[in-house]
Amino acid sequence: MLPCAPATPAMPGKILPTFTQAEVESHNTAKSCYVTLGSKVYDVTSFINDHPGGGDLILEHAGRDVTEIMRDAISHEHTEAAYEILEECLIGFVASEPASKSAANGEAKEPAAKDEAAGQSQSRPVYASTGMSSEEDLSVETDPVADYRTHKFLDLSKPLLPQIWYGGFSKEFYLQQVHRPRHYKGGESAPLFGNFLEPLSKTAWYVVPILWLPMVAYGTMLASSGFTNVVEPAAYWIFGLCFWTLVEYGLHRFLFHIDKYVDLIYLYPATLSLTAPRFLPDNRVGITLHFLLHGIHHYLPMDKYRLVMPPALFVILATPFYKLAHIVFFYNWYAAVLVYCGGVFGYVCYDMTHYFLHHRK
Repeated sequence: MLPCAPATPAMPGKILPTFTQAEVESHNTAKSCYVTLGSKVYDVTSFINDHPGGGDLILEHAGRDVTEIMRDAISHEHTEAAYEILEECLIGFVASEPASKSAANGEAKEPAAKDEAAGQSQSRPVYASTGMSSEEDLSVETDPVADYRTHKFLDLSKPLLPQIWYGGFSKEFYLQQVHRPRHYKGGESAPLFGNFLEPLSKTAWYVVPILWLPMVAYGTMLASSGFTNVVEPAAYWIFGLCFWTLVEYGLHRFLFHIDKYVDLIYLYPATLSLTAPRFLPDNRVGITLHFLLHGIHHYLPMDKYRLVMPPALFVILATPFYKLAHIVFFYNWYAAVLVYCGGVFGYVCYDMTHYFLHHRK
């Protein structure tokens, strides 16, 4: 049984419409029946005749919010399956700023803001692919219980890595969800490992310059002593900085955003459906690696302790580049160290820029 007409597929940039409360209330007949659940608007017209409790019960609440009646234990408390069926009927959001924000990523409803108190209701488009209408929505706290009940993806109150590994998610579903930003309570970090490794996954921004800049300065001074002029060491150091910039760009675009080719399927299915999926394996190994590399950053973009690279991970990833520098510049140990120091300085600048672009306010 198909209870509702399928909702429009979420595509990059696709916007679900907003409705005023009056518009919702006007759809109160068997020919056109809307209901709301919080800030979400559902067209349940096609489900009226299939409702187990009878269509009259739906029509009694046509054009109104059904939050309380669906939770009413005396009348009939609805199961999670009922909420899943309702989600298939989602057509938009109630057109008020507070409602748009509360609909952003699974949060509980919040009290009306001062604009509503002044009688000013602002209509804002909501993007179906992210569930958000503006940058400010990134900082709206996500209700883990409501988010998990709605999307059946990750429970933010439990370690994320085991859920990704054992979740059995398809690649398509995973990509839809991981690009739908959430904001953990209080701006803290959601648990990733849930064990002794947890501290190694979190790093305050100031640790990066405090730890690595003195080493860069020392290495630069030491390596510069192997030259008799200033131009040569400066040239090697700047080369390392430029080389890191190219490496970072390549890694970020072609590895961290490997899923971008998959996302294009939604826009150009006829031309990309055969080639795009191969870039990101549709198995738990590929999905888990993607989540650890960059997916968690898209999923929790305002996590201030996971916006810069942890020192332990940096050492592991930077060691091969140190070896590479000495292989390429085998003829001069000092030149290899200078190139490496310039690259590390570029990494520090990148991490600081990345952090402050997210938390400049």
